[in-house]
Amino acid sequence: MNHLFILIRKYGLFASIVIFVFVVSSFDLKAQERVNGITIDGISNLNNIVNSISRHKSRMTTRIVFDEWQPAAEYSNAVNRIDTVSDIMGEILDSYYMNSYSVQQFKDRVDEYVAAFGSKVDIWEIGNEVNGEWLGSTDSLMAKVMYAYGRVKKLGFRSAVTLYYNKNCWENPENEMFRWLNENLRNYRKFEPDYVFVSYYEDDCNNLQPNWQQVFDSLHTLFPNSKLGIGECGTTIANRKAEYINRYYNMNITTPNYVGGYFWWYYRQDCVPWNTKPLWQVLEDAINFNDGGIKDGDSY
Repeated sequence: MNHLFILIRKYGLFASIVIFVFVVSSFDLKAQERVNGITIDGISNLNNIVNSISRHKSRMTTRIVFDEWQPAAEYSNAVNRIDTVSDIMGEILDSYYMNSYSVQQFKDRVDEYVAAFGSKVDIWEIGNEVNGEWLGSTDSLMAKVMYAYGRVKKLGFRSAVTLYYNKNCWENPENEMFRWLNENLRNYRKFEPDYVFVSYYEDDCNNLQPNWQQVFDSLHTLFPNSKLGIGECGTTIANRKAEYINRYYNMNITTPNYVGGYFWWYYRQDCVPWNTKPLWQVLEDAINFNDGGIKDGDSY
């Protein structure tokens, strides 16, 4: 006889309630493990952005790109509005502009933004595409990233670092993602961000479709306590956008702590307004697709 039935018959309503709460909690936990990410690289047309995000069946995590040299106050309305319909990941500074900031300027920016938004930002992206060749000297970069990491951690907020996947498309072999990690993070053993994400654009890397299972298995070895996922993806090729969305948001990765993410870079351009942009529905269907996924590709 079913053990649950025996328990309910013996202990009555109390056991039923306990079992119900346990089952519901299990489903909630599973739902919380998945991150459904999108990126907005601007906050114009905010009403339509908020409305489009709110229309998704699943709760989204909206990655807001905080533009270079802009004060945090410029984003107050956007953060407050988006916070009502979505979780938020705040990108403190895009990788393209990291080398334009001195270490002190970056520290000041971190202090300003974290003080302004605090826990309204659910995940603080403390470094973006950190192994890219264009970010400046490694010493300067790591001083910036480690300051942001320490600041966010001290205040009890969650942090994320985003890497740049660049197999055979790097300009300098020292910046290949895994080589860079092994050579530059070995002196930072206490560096354990809550999330380690990977940015990848096939168009910029010989159209390579990596074996993501192997990539994330390897990252899990390096960051066993961090949640893992794709932190940025997209394409400017109009007739391939739907294909890319389906390929990434339907990836089936079995690595422990893998949470998804994906954070389509062109959400504002491709999915807003939700009722006039067909790709909004493509993304919605991909998010809600539960039957398998994609993990094939070349070796990492």
